[in-house]
Parts: sequence; C-alpha cells; structure tokens
Amino acid sequence: MRFKINVFSILTALVVGVSTVCVVQAQDEEEGVRGAFLTSRPTAAVGAAVSTGNSGKTNTGAPRRRRRPLARTSSTNRTTTSQTSSSRVRPQTTTTTSRTNTTTTATVSTSAPIGLGYTLFMRDANGDAVRVDPDRAFRTGESVRLSMETNTDGYLYIFNTTDNGDPVMIYPDAQLDEGGSYVEAHVPYEIPASTASEERLRWFTFDAKPGTERLYIVVTREPLPGVPIEDDLVNYCRQNQGKCPWRPSATMWAQVKAGMNAQAKIVKSKATYGQVQTSGEREATTRGLGLSQSEPPPAVIRINVSSNTGVLVTALDLIHR
Repeated sequence: MRFKINVFSILTALVVGVSTVCVVQAQDEEEGVRGAFLTSRPTAAVGAAVSTGNSGKTNTGAPRRRRRPLARTSSTNRTTTSQTSSSRVRPQTTTTTSRTNTTTTATVSTSAPIGLGYTLFMRDANGDAVRVDPDRAFRTGESVRLSMETNTDGYLYIFNTTDNGDPVMIYPDAQLDEGGSYVEAHVPYEIPASTASEERLRWFTFDAKPGTERLYIVVTREPLPGVPIEDDLVNYCRQNQGKCPWRPSATMWAQVKAGMNAQAKIVKSKATYGQVQTSGEREATTRGLGLSQSEPPPAVIRINVSSNTGVLVTALDLIHR
C-alpha cells in the first residue's frame, strides 16, 4: 500500500469536530438566552414618568416609590399616571405623566418567562464600583453591592441566610421605599443602595468572621401570599418592635425555596469582570430609568424555561474566607 490509514488521527479529528460542534451549540444557546433577556430593554434609557408642570419644564425618570400600581395595564407601551408612578420626591406641580415614545419604551410581555439579571460590584481602592466574579472568595474588609434587573414588571424579594441558618427578609424593608417591593422591567435595583446617606450604608462589608452569606432573590408577577409588603410590613414592624427584619415560617420558607426547582436557563458574561460601572448604569439606578440595550449585560442571567411559572428564585453565595 502506498499509504497507511492513521486510525488515531481520524478518531482525534472526529473528537475535535464533535467538540467544536458542541461548543458552537452551547455558545448559540447562551446568546439566545442573553438575547431573549436583553431584547426587551428599551433602545435608549427611559424613565418611569415624564412630569410636566406649570413651568413648562419636563422631568424624566424621577425615582419611584416601589409601591404596587393602582391599576395595571396590558399595553406593550406602558402609560402611567401620576397616581401610579409617584416618586419618592414628588414634583411641586404635576399635571400629566406618560411614557409614549415607542422608540425608547421597554417592550414588556406578561406571557414571556420571568428573567432576572444580576451583577456583583466590588468597591475598588478609588471607591469605584467594579464588576467581579460572584463565585470568587472575599476577604475581610472588602465591600460589595448587588445590582439586579428583571425582564418584567413584578415584585422583588431578597432573603438572607448565614452559614445555612434561619432566613431573614432583607428586602422589602419597612425603612426603605415605604416597604414596597414593586419593580419595573429593566429598571435596575441595587442593594445596598449607592444613594444611601452614609458611605458605610452603601456597601456590604465583610467583617472578621468567615462564612457564607446566601442571598435568595425572588421575582414574582404577583405579591407572594403571606409575605408582608408596603403598609402591612410597615405596620408589622411598628407593632412588633424587635421582630424585624421579618422572618418567614418554616412552611413558607420551604415553599419559597421550592421555586428553585423550576427549570431555568443560566448564562454568565465573564468578559465584563473588572469593568467599572458605567455612567449610564449609575444614572438608570439613581433616576429609575430603564437600562438601554447599549449598556453592558448583567453578569448572570437566569430565565425560567416555562412562561407559566409565576415565580423565579435564584441563590447567590457570597463566600468570605
């Protein structure tokens, strides 16, 4: 024979070929999930309301009180009134509030699967917020902040456990946003808030005791039954001093954790780690604006597979060594 058939080379080529196909398919699936989440972002940053007063001036994107709206609409291009989008600091004179610019309004679908995107920021030596890998281990004295966005209007809850201990609800908080937990699609929310009055309140800072802080982030289309929010939470904490933050019962907590069993797709954008929070992200967060499609994607995106699932639950471990 003039040539030999190298079986090993053929097998190697087959394995490489199959591996390449699998990698390409995985990349396509990741891009599909990421695209499904980001496509409903507005094409440009858009606020929850445009308030026109007697002065003729227009104010956009006033920070919202996170109270449930008095009336909900199914319109894709949402329109709100001064009653349904009241801000933490009310303008002196408000006559109309609306979101009617179809080129910049977020496309919100109540039939799409619930999605959550989050990014963990760490304070660097200059005091800037820099993206970090949430899977890394943190050291005493380091400070972090979590930024979250949903792809749908709904309700946000955050529970915390320390070293698998009993859960406490750290959001909503009776002392923040009047106990409200209502969030709008692609309007980022951060915890702790960078707008807090004192620097020490703007970050989670790891103390000298190592451990694992687990954050359970819950997004729902409707309020969780039996979990107090708004006036119910405010009144509970007022009448039960020393019992806040609110703690769920064992039965209720089991129901909340059961949401983690729902099938979901998860993608990560590791390429953004090390990048400083953009000015657009800061403005969207502090002014209650919808993040535009030009802003970086969240570091982690989790989307339910089924649109019939009304609850999304994800857990984030902050490991302190």
